[in-house]
Amino acid sequence: MTTSEHLERLKKLPPQQRLMLLKALRQEAAATEESNKIPKRSQNSLCPLSFSQQRLWFIDQLTPGNPAYNIAAAVQLKGELNLEALEQSFNQIVKRHEALRTSFTLHDGEPVQQIYGAVSCLLPVINIQHLSEAAQAIEVERLAIEEAQRPFNLAQPPLLRLTLLQLHKAEYILLLTIHHIISDGWSMGVLLSEVAALYTAFSTGKPASLPELPIQYADFAIWQRQYLQGQVLETQLQYWKQQLGGGSPLLNLPTDRPRPTVPNCHGAQHLFLLPLDLAEAIKSLCQQEEATLFMTLLAAFQVLLYSYTQQEDIRVGSPIANRERVELEGLIGFFVNTLVLRNDLSGNPSFRELVQRSRQVALAAYAHPELPFEKLVEELQPERNLSYNPLFQVWFVLQNTPIPKVELPGLTLTPLEIGTGSTRHDLSLHLWETAAGIQGSFEYKTDLFDKGTIIRMGEYFKMLLSKIVAQPDIKLEGLTEIVSEAEKQRQLKQEQELQKSSIQKLRMTKRKSFSPLEIKD
Repeated sequence: MTTSEHLERLKKLPPQQRLMLLKALRQEAAATEESNKIPKRSQNSLCPLSFSQQRLWFIDQLTPGNPAYNIAAAVQLKGELNLEALEQSFNQIVKRHEALRTSFTLHDGEPVQQIYGAVSCLLPVINIQHLSEAAQAIEVERLAIEEAQRPFNLAQPPLLRLTLLQLHKAEYILLLTIHHIISDGWSMGVLLSEVAALYTAFSTGKPASLPELPIQYADFAIWQRQYLQGQVLETQLQYWKQQLGGGSPLLNLPTDRPRPTVPNCHGAQHLFLLPLDLAEAIKSLCQQEEATLFMTLLAAFQVLLYSYTQQEDIRVGSPIANRERVELEGLIGFFVNTLVLRNDLSGNPSFRELVQRSRQVALAAYAHPELPFEKLVEELQPERNLSYNPLFQVWFVLQNTPIPKVELPGLTLTPLEIGTGSTRHDLSLHLWETAAGIQGSFEYKTDLFDKGTIIRMGEYFKMLLSKIVAQPDIKLEGLTEIVSEAEKQRQLKQEQELQKSSIQKLRMTKRKSFSPLEIKD
């Protein structure tokens, strides 16, 4: 019986019977919803790690002090700052979220979360008012990188650090560093919104009021291990095994130096902008193809990778928030999961066709988001090599996590883009929308790539996108010729400049070798 037929039948019932049936249906729906909620655990301080936490804990055991999993942020504060209210706000958030009071240790040979009842969060102030403006900029960058690279001891909470740099009487920069094992991008948004609410209350003398959290992160970790079993686990595994089985996951990007045997996280970033007119044209193409901005930009990025590698089987890692359940939305913790998006570029397809392939891959991946990346690696058992990730080497992110607009009484806040000096992947492309267009950032391992190589990569990406919006039906080979021709022109120009430089050096050498003293009668 269809829904409309059910409704018609319901209308025909006497009013009293109809009310009783509606009440019973509501109670049944409420009971079903309640049974699907993540339950609170019985109170105890030792809890298992989530699957994602377990992976980071093992990485920390293999490479202690590795700062690659530090999440760093910098915010400029201008105006009258109430230092006591700001410190009080952060401490209230630490009290509110168990994840920020958690350390990681061994118990009976297994890693566990140890949750502390009380942990203090300090806000030290470094005064650099005595420095000139130019010297301040240098010192801010130095301190930001130093703070971002300072390792955490996972056995010692809090895994959150704050530092306030005072530039002038009414200008500060707040440096915030938090370990990924207790946080993610969405969590940073939660943290900022709660700081805003609490600082406003504490600085004006009003009572601080935030809604009670339905559960804590440790509740999720326990539930996750119970939930991902049996048919649920098998359904997820079946899809990912089929999607990622066969073929080599190694992307042979041409590097400026050989891949080191023992990898490190030394990295840098290159910022670039897709101007507003180009960004609007890309969005218009998305509407035509009934694809999201993510799907279209991913397809373009994979064209760029193909132009460098000539590989038709390209795998890219990408994060997903993994917070489908309502009770997880307001929590600080490590929920984000990694999806491996494998696209087939064979057959010299048009870009429109590539967008459709990207769309199909993304939708299927989003329908199977719950399998932890760690379980996937465990099941697929790819060939392990310490020098690269076993399932992908390139990372793609379109920032769309809900970062709230934060307003504090008497203060103007401006997020700052400051490099951390480290990266987890060979190459990462981060994109996010701004008023000026789509901002891009290539993060790369400095052991592999030179800065000039990445700058050109950003230029080629813009060239490809400009051609794509002008000719969406252009074939893949036509797009890669754009990069090939640009690279040929660059190399030709470089050779001409080298020849010109060699000739000039030769002339100078001849002039120096000629001396009037050497002339004989």
